[in-house]
Amino acid sequence: MRSINPRIRRIWPLMALFAAVLVRPAYAVDAEAAINSFKHLGPASCSSNVCHGKLNPQPGKDVALNEYRIWSQEDRHSQAYRTLETEDSRRIAAKLGLPSATTAKICLDCHADNVPSERRGPKFQLTDGVGCEACHGGSEKWIDSHAAEKATHKENLAKGMYPSETPVMRASLCLTCHLGTKDKFATHIIMGAGHPRLSFELEAYTSNQPSHFTVDADYVERKGKIEGANLWVTGQLENARRYLTLLQGPRFQVGGIFPELAFYDCHGCHHPLEDKRWTPQRAGPGIKPGTLRLQNQTFMVLQAVAQVLGSGAEELTEARAQLVKAGQSDLSSVRVASTRLLNWIASRESLSTRKFSPAEVANIRRTLLNYAANDKASDFAAAEQVVLGVESLSYSLGDREKRKGALDALYNAVKSDRNFSPSKFADVAKTVQGQF
Repeated sequence: MRSINPRIRRIWPLMALFAAVLVRPAYAVDAEAAINSFKHLGPASCSSNVCHGKLNPQPGKDVALNEYRIWSQEDRHSQAYRTLETEDSRRIAAKLGLPSATTAKICLDCHADNVPSERRGPKFQLTDGVGCEACHGGSEKWIDSHAAEKATHKENLAKGMYPSETPVMRASLCLTCHLGTKDKFATHIIMGAGHPRLSFELEAYTSNQPSHFTVDADYVERKGKIEGANLWVTGQLENARRYLTLLQGPRFQVGGIFPELAFYDCHGCHHPLEDKRWTPQRAGPGIKPGTLRLQNQTFMVLQAVAQVLGSGAEELTEARAQLVKAGQSDLSSVRVASTRLLNWIASRESLSTRKFSPAEVANIRRTLLNYAANDKASDFAAAEQVVLGVESLSYSLGDREKRKGALDALYNAVKSDRNFSPSKFADVAKTVQGQF
């Protein structure tokens, strides 16, 4: 198992789950419906020492059986509800006019396994936070049979277990909180009240999650295996797809004179006025200084992939610029531009399952750094994705330790958005380029 750079733990919140085979089921966008189809019995239903509650991993078993201990002691999902009890959360709730963060649906939907009351079993507790079934699906139908000696993973899935080992399904589920849905979303008002800005990168978050599984021969036989580069690409594709889908729905235009500002680049406005950051390279063709820019860091990453593979990079450049311009115009233009990008993504579904050669992975990594060094990816959100991507691809190539000094320099340049400097980040990227 890979050693995680501790800077990821400080800079980005965690979210992701398991690892395995790539397919795109038709119901990928219905992650919440799949998770909530059956009753959630609560982590206590899995915590006995004859189930998943052992203190240490058990040899000779398909699973280690100490998963509950890992979740309860190491996994920040288990602490999600407790976050709502902090002074910061109380202040946010007060600013939003909520009686309490611990009772408000808007908070509980992501800080707990907030399934409807009729889907809660006798041991279920909201205070458990984001528990087992928030990721594995309601266990009502499979909790007994999944422990049978001859039980198969396919049978478990047929009874309602969520296929979180499938990257596209994992990404779809993670994004329900780490980006949002039509029903739950961290709006500009919520962030203005004090909620942290959301960010997501599937492969890095997966690796940073305390692992409660081992990808051994038995695991691969039952669930398959996914390489890091494919997991990274899948996360970028699904992130882009979800963002564009939300842009086309009611979340983007909720009424009033302004669109939903959470869809725009936070740091385009939130930096000291004396720090004149705008450059034509980062803004894109035809984008004037002082304009609000819809987020496009994920499209920047996909452009690097497309450029290396010779698959529609120029078209994506034009579509990115069209989206940013549309975001300064009107709702109809945004829908047209986002549809164009959705079509671009749909025509490249195979990127998720494509076999990437080591040379291609290394070239994508160099391309990301080249964008940053040439001031094309040095706004904070873009820089963040560059750093996460470069490290993820380094692990995929197996040369992360050889690049540790360069990666540390990149992380230091983005460890605080408060002190971030686009020009300094570009300089760092330029300095370390030769090491990749």
